[in-house]
Amino acid sequence: MNDPTQDPRFHQDPYPAYAALRSRCPVQRLANGPEGRASYVVTGYAEAREALADARLSKDTAAFFAGKGSSRRLHPAVARTMLASDPPRHTRLRKLVTKAFTPGAVAELRPFIAHVTDELLDRWPVGQQADFVADLAVPLPVAVICELLGVPQDDRPDVRRWSGELFAAGRPDVIDAASHTLADYMTDLIAAKRLGPGERLLDRLIAARDGDDRLSEEELVSLAVLLLVAGHETTTHFLGNAALALLRHPAELDRLRADPDGIRTLLDELLRYDSPVSTATFRFTTEAVTLGGTDIPAGVPVLVALGAANRDPRRFPSPDLLDGDRDAAGHLGFGHGIHRCVGAPLALAEAEIALRTALVRFPRLRLAVAPERLQWRRTRLVRGLTSLPVLT
Repeated sequence: MNDPTQDPRFHQDPYPAYAALRSRCPVQRLANGPEGRASYVVTGYAEAREALADARLSKDTAAFFAGKGSSRRLHPAVARTMLASDPPRHTRLRKLVTKAFTPGAVAELRPFIAHVTDELLDRWPVGQQADFVADLAVPLPVAVICELLGVPQDDRPDVRRWSGELFAAGRPDVIDAASHTLADYMTDLIAAKRLGPGERLLDRLIAARDGDDRLSEEELVSLAVLLLVAGHETTTHFLGNAALALLRHPAELDRLRADPDGIRTLLDELLRYDSPVSTATFRFTTEAVTLGGTDIPAGVPVLVALGAANRDPRRFPSPDLLDGDRDAAGHLGFGHGIHRCVGAPLALAEAEIALRTALVRFPRLRLAVAPERLQWRRTRLVRGLTSLPVLT
């Protein structure tokens, strides 16, 4: 069948299209995949979870596109990240960064997250209009991941702009150029840190590269770029989507106003309800696979629609309802399996602190425009708002 995700209305509200796909079959062939090739889309929860954990679905993008010819010129450090690799390479690279995102490591960052959140909210005009995305959801995760990595303060605005350009849907020239700019910047920063080492995550990765951990220079740059981009882009959309969901559900919002600490138990449901990563990153079959009763041949892309899986009524009854009493811990908002988001604990900490603080400091926070007037990013990979005007 034709790909309904190409409909211009899809980005505004993808869930009816996902539901229609799932009702026909939770796994089905689409006529238009990446580069014009046929692909398969997974919209059922059980099938998505199975696909995400199936080693026969490779993430080695370079292997898939080898010899196929392309006009794209992504920098190798961006094209061949840890996220686009399989074990044992993926296992080795992930091990190097996992310690930075343990609950203990994230706890050490909480005071910084709270400080930046307060600084940003200090600039919001009381009783006037602010932009929740531009004035909080974008700058906070950038500041946090740059602090974690050790990106100098003066460089952070440029880093934020280049990272945004990597997600410029429909503009491959902009994406390719941004990949080179970011990789070149990170190469220069690594060189500078070698001359003056510090204690940040990037310094520890440099030490691993210069030690005995079998980390190549390209892998070092690639890890740094991936952590920088993935470390804030998806968290930005997590914050924006969660804020909108709360502002559109007065009963849940009133519960949080009465008990702001209740945000901790609501985060999983917010991630399930409107997942910031709508489609999991690229996978393809290395051999024939049967998934959800559908036979998928070898060598074709499989798109795992996380947003659709999280609205599967077989797993989450009344899925289009934001339900603060729901146990949504099994959501796929962070993925599943060996590629599950390594930065999930940090994203949850940022969301908890930012949302709770905003609601406490601005108890009358509400939408400044009708929901149908909001503009969404025009990309299938992530789901996020370009802006979220609110009245304080």
